[in-house]
Amino acid sequence: MQPIKFDNTYARELPGFYVAWQPANVPAPALLYLNRPLADELGLEPAALDGPEGVALFAGNTVPEGAEPLAQVYAGHQFGGFSAQLGDGRALLLGEVIDRHGQRRDIAFKGSGRTPYSRGGDGKAAVGPMLREVLIGEAMHALGIPSTRALAVVATGERVLREGLLPGAVLTRVAASHLRVGTFQFFATRGELDKLRQLADYTIARHDPALAGTPGRYVALLRAVAERQARLIAQWMNVGFIHGVMNTDNMTISGETIDYGPCAFMEAYDPDTVFSSIDHGGRYAYGNQAPIARWNLARLAEALLPLMADGDDEAAVQQAVAEVTAVIDAFPGWYGQALLQGRRAKLGLQTAGDGSKDGDDSGDSDNSDGSDDSLLAEDWLALLQQHGVDYTLAWRRLADAAAGDANPLRALFAEAAAVNPWLERWRARCAQQDASSSEAGVAGVGSAAGSARAARMRRVNPWIIPRNHRVEEALAAASSQGDLTLFHNLMAALQRPYDEDPGLAHYAEPAPAQVSAAYQTYCGT
Repeated sequence: MQPIKFDNTYARELPGFYVAWQPANVPAPALLYLNRPLADELGLEPAALDGPEGVALFAGNTVPEGAEPLAQVYAGHQFGGFSAQLGDGRALLLGEVIDRHGQRRDIAFKGSGRTPYSRGGDGKAAVGPMLREVLIGEAMHALGIPSTRALAVVATGERVLREGLLPGAVLTRVAASHLRVGTFQFFATRGELDKLRQLADYTIARHDPALAGTPGRYVALLRAVAERQARLIAQWMNVGFIHGVMNTDNMTISGETIDYGPCAFMEAYDPDTVFSSIDHGGRYAYGNQAPIARWNLARLAEALLPLMADGDDEAAVQQAVAEVTAVIDAFPGWYGQALLQGRRAKLGLQTAGDGSKDGDDSGDSDNSDGSDDSLLAEDWLALLQQHGVDYTLAWRRLADAAAGDANPLRALFAEAAAVNPWLERWRARCAQQDASSSEAGVAGVGSAAGSARAARMRRVNPWIIPRNHRVEEALAAASSQGDLTLFHNLMAALQRPYDEDPGLAHYAEPAPAQVSAAYQTYCGT
C-alpha cells in the first residue's frame, strides 16, 4: 500500500493536550464504504485502500507508519450544562496529512474503542449511525457547505448494545481540524493559561496564519471564528438543515460542520422543527441555530479573555471585555448578511432592491434587516409555514415560476391561489432588477431574463436533499440485512442535488406528513 505521509503537528506541538492511545482490534473487519474521490484528494491511492491492508487500517487493527493515534481532551456545554472534561470517548486522531491542495487535514477514527475519556461508554459505534455520517456529510459537501467528511466505514464483526444489539462499525473521518470551542474551554476552566495561549497560537497558525504574532490576535481569532460560523449557519438555514446537538464541543474553530448524530433536514417549513430525541426543550430547533451559535461563541470569548488582559489590570480587563463583546454583538449582522445573500440567490435576485441594506451589523436573531428583500423572503417563509409547504420543493418550484410556469408551485399548496399575492410582489421585484440590468428589454417572467433567472435559481435551490425517510430505509437495510444497495443508490443521488432527473424523482418526494411528524433522530452513542 502507498504509505500515508503523516505530519502530526497536534501530537508534536501540543503535549499535554491529549492522551496517546491505540485503537481496539476488531475480529472481522469488512469494508462497507470507501470515498475514492476524497482518498485521491488526500494524495492516497484508492485502489490500495480497497484491499486487506486498507481494511485493517480503517478498522484500527493496523496502525500505519507515521501515525500517532491520540485522544484529544476538551470540555463543553451540553444542552446548556457545562462538563469540565469530555474528550474523545470513542474517537482517535490518527494523524494529519497535507492534501493535494496544500491543506492540512486530520484523519481520525470514530468508534475505535474505549479511551480514558469514555466516561463509562463502550467506545464503539454502530453501522447505521456511521453510514448516516457518510450520507449527510457527503450531501453537505455536494451542497457546497463546509463539512467534515467520511473517508471510510468498516464493519467490525462485533455487536454493540444500543436500543438493541446492532452491528458495529468504525468511521474514518477527515477534517480541517478537530479543534472545538470546547477545546479552549477545557484549559480556560482549569486556569492553565500557558496551555491556553499555546492552543490559541497553534490554532492561529493552522487556521488564520495571517494573524500569527500580531497584536490583538486573540480577539481577531474570535472574530475569524465568528465570521466563519455566521456563514456556516446561514448555509444550514438556507437548505433547511438542523444539526440537532449544537453543544460547544460540536462547534469547530475551522467553520466545518461536525458530528452528524441527531441531525436531519426539515421538510414542511416550521422554525420550531426539532428531530433530536434528546432535545426535549427545543434548544437546538431549526430557528434557534443562529442564537445558539452566538451563545457558543460567547463561551469561546470567555475562554479567550484571560489571554487578552491581566486579571489584575482592571482597565485592561474592561477593554478586553469590550472588544470581545463587540465581536459577539456583531455576529447577528454577519449572519444576517450571509443569510440574506443566500436568500437573494434562492429568490433569483442578484442585486439589492430599493431600501435594501446589506451587512446591517445590528440585525436581530431573526435576521430581518428592514430591507425590501428581507421582508419579501420572510413573507415567503411565513406563507410556507402557514400552509405546511415543503421547504425544499417550494424553492425549487419557484424556479419553475421564474421560467414562466407557476402551476407546479401552486400545486404544493392546498389552496392553489394562496401563493398568488406573494408571487405578484416577487415578480415586481424581479422586473425591477431586470429593468436596471443588462437584461433590460427582455424583463419579465417567462422571458429570456426569466429563463436565465430560473437557471441561476436551480443552481442554488437543491432538488434532492437527504430525505429522512430515504436515509432511514437505506440505513435499516444496511444494518439489519447487510444490504448496501439502497445506501449506494441514495449516495449517488445526493451527489447531484441540483440535477432534476426524472429517474431520481422518488428521492425528491417528501415523506407523508404523519411520518415526518413522528420522526426522531438519535445520537448513536
